[in-house]
Amino acid sequence: MTLISRAPRVEASVLDDGLVPRLHQELEEFLAHAPDTAPEVGGALADLVLAGGKRVRPTFAWWGWRAAGGPVEGPAADATVRALVALELLQGCALVHDDVMDRSATRRGRPTVHTAFAARHHRGRWAGDSRHYGDSVAVLVGDLALAWADDALAGAGLDPAALARAREPWRAMRTEMIAGQHLDLLAGARREESLEKALRVARLKTAAYTVERPLHLGAALADARPELVDALRSYGRDVGVAFQLRDDLLGVFGDTEVTGKPVGDDLREGKRTALMALALGLARTAHRPHAARLLRDCLEGHGVSDRTVTEVGELLRDLGAVDAVEERIGSLVEQALRTVDLVEPAEPVRLALGALAAKATERRW
Repeated sequence: MTLISRAPRVEASVLDDGLVPRLHQELEEFLAHAPDTAPEVGGALADLVLAGGKRVRPTFAWWGWRAAGGPVEGPAADATVRALVALELLQGCALVHDDVMDRSATRRGRPTVHTAFAARHHRGRWAGDSRHYGDSVAVLVGDLALAWADDALAGAGLDPAALARAREPWRAMRTEMIAGQHLDLLAGARREESLEKALRVARLKTAAYTVERPLHLGAALADARPELVDALRSYGRDVGVAFQLRDDLLGVFGDTEVTGKPVGDDLREGKRTALMALALGLARTAHRPHAARLLRDCLEGHGVSDRTVTEVGELLRDLGAVDAVEERIGSLVEQALRTVDLVEPAEPVRLALGALAAKATERRW
């Protein structure tokens, strides 16, 4: 049973668990029409996208559609649901490339694409460098995901006027995703410690393409009035940044069963997160040079063992950085919900956006 035929359940459950079989169907169609040289690359992408995930972006896009008066059922709703597959493919592109840049070994509890292909090269004793081969194939898998995302949106059967309206948020989402990723790389290269810059990365790398632009896309498909689009985007920026702040906390304190990645990976990778920027500022204010030095060593990736992860976690709590991030998450969510209330959406939409904000920022998703 596809997502389209189960559209009414979206209203009741908020999360649309019918997206997975629909995505299977779409990807199978893509694979069936792929050139003979593409099955391994396409198969790796299909495995990643179908392996799990929270389907956050399609869900927010659906509620952008509903907020603007888009129907639950009918041809327009069916085409909109098909278009949402593009968001999962775009996410696949981001994940594959992000894992290469971060040198991540696992994703969703499985080897990352570049790791899996490097291992295949090594087992086969093929010519050349295994790591280079794995990275190269991962680049192709990510590129294919981006190409298929465009194909999914263009081929969803949208009304020509709706497809034209979708172009603005779709173009912006792809560009902002790449800009945010570049800023993240730049922060590490320049050894930046600024909270303001860390939040800017969160705004572009996560908030824009996770919440803000999916909402914008869904609303645009339903021909939303400008003031509603502005309100949804404002809500999306706040909830999206809060989502990233929660991710920062999970990167240090999270459960591998929830995150799909080893606990402490952000510390081992020297991530320049808002959490670490806040902690450094608090260490300086409290005149604790040893604490500041330990935090900087983590940012530089100097000997971050399991013991170091535990020690830094305790330090982040002791400095008050964890409490400060939790407080900011709460403030952002409250501000987002106030913004939504100002445009007085229908009761089901208002309740759904409230529930989604809680799920995204408390990570019960």
